[in-house]
Amino acid sequence: MQKVALTTYLKLVAVALFWGGTFIAGRLVAPQIPHMMAAAMRFTVACALLLPLAWKLEGGLPKLNRQQLHATFALGATGIFLYNVCFFSALERMPAGRTALFVALNPIVTALILAALFGERLGMRRWIGIVIAFIGASIVITRGDVSGALHDLSQSIGKGELFMLCAVCAWAAYTIIGKQALKGLSPIAATTYASLWGLVLLVCGTTTELAQFDASHLTWQVLAALVYLGAFGTVIGFVWYYEGVKTIGPARTAVFNNLVPVFGITLGALLLNEPILISMVFGGILVIAGVSLTNR
Repeated sequence: MQKVALTTYLKLVAVALFWGGTFIAGRLVAPQIPHMMAAAMRFTVACALLLPLAWKLEGGLPKLNRQQLHATFALGATGIFLYNVCFFSALERMPAGRTALFVALNPIVTALILAALFGERLGMRRWIGIVIAFIGASIVITRGDVSGALHDLSQSIGKGELFMLCAVCAWAAYTIIGKQALKGLSPIAATTYASLWGLVLLVCGTTTELAQFDASHLTWQVLAALVYLGAFGTVIGFVWYYEGVKTIGPARTAVFNNLVPVFGITLGALLLNEPILISMVFGGILVIAGVSLTNR
């Protein structure tokens, strides 16, 4: 039993590493390929792996009722289509490490939306965690100059930051839809259907980007990054994460999400020579502390 738990913990650390690495891969891809096209390539790889995986583990995909059809489409529209378009748009304009820190806000935004739209009560401890996380986020976003941002917001929040905030909201919507509407579907089935819907939307969107596409930009580095995003960042990460949920429970598994920005910043510095600012470290610690308090 102890050996199984250790294996699970190691897999969850690897998942955090894979997800931190998606920001490096995305940073390599974003300037080279139109964003809907890049996302479509990512999920072509993901769907090519998810479909046989669903067949092997669950005997195929179940038939959807009307509610599940609408829910999986909404998952594809938010967590696959909108999130990835914003993800690549942000990474074209921002360093990978800085972008990764924004993702740490996902649980906070999700909790606030649940409270506002579904009446979920937030106790004092969770509110304190939310305030701490947002203080940390403001330090990261403004690069430590919070007072300067109050006088001129445009000097701290550019298009990249706005795109990443939209991505965080899209993922929060994906999380909430998954919790509220996907009764009777396994995680693999829900993710596969969402990926297929998202891929359809992305392929439709690529028709507007054909004039911007330059095939010479599909270098081996870009292709390798796209395969990484689809295989490791999506499929393997998803499977191992839900193995963790099944083995040690959702609360203990969710703690490992706090490692994602840490790996994102570290890999950005090691592989892309991105600077690690004091504001990123201090603000990031506050964000992670706030998120941990909120999820406890």
